[in-house]
Amino acid sequence: MQKSLKLSEGFALALHACAIVASRKGERVEAWKIAEELGSSYDHLSKVLQRLVKAGILNSVKGPGGGFTMEASPEKLSFKEVYEIMEGNLEFDTCLFAKRNCCLKRCVLGDLVSRINAQLTDYLTDTKVSDVMNLFQKDEDKPKAKSAGRRRK
Repeated sequence: MQKSLKLSEGFALALHACAIVASRKGERVEAWKIAEELGSSYDHLSKVLQRLVKAGILNSVKGPGGGFTMEASPEKLSFKEVYEIMEGNLEFDTCLFAKRNCCLKRCVLGDLVSRINAQLTDYLTDTKVSDVMNLFQKDEDKPKAKSAGRRRK
């Protein structure tokens, strides 16, 4: 297969790390805390974070009190941009064969591959980090649910 869907662990870590850092709203977040929250390898995450810093998505401050903050705007940073930092250009092929050696006039899957590629491309382009950062808010930062209270008879 050539140019088929590839969502790597590196992409998943990058996306989640951006959402975690963005949810802290300017507070520096240490790499080990992100790794702990995600249950991921600190070493792998560190490499991902370095790529995000190099790409201008995150800021990094070393030493005591250091950590990561957002450089890019979470409201403007799309999943597609994060994908392309980690995986390269978002390109898909409609044929599942590496070489177009199929003898059929049309794909056995019809236009399914094209539709899935288009749907994924639209989702990655339209979804911003700000759309998911609230999933990682600390409990004290989450809005309090209103209590219904007890009804009087």
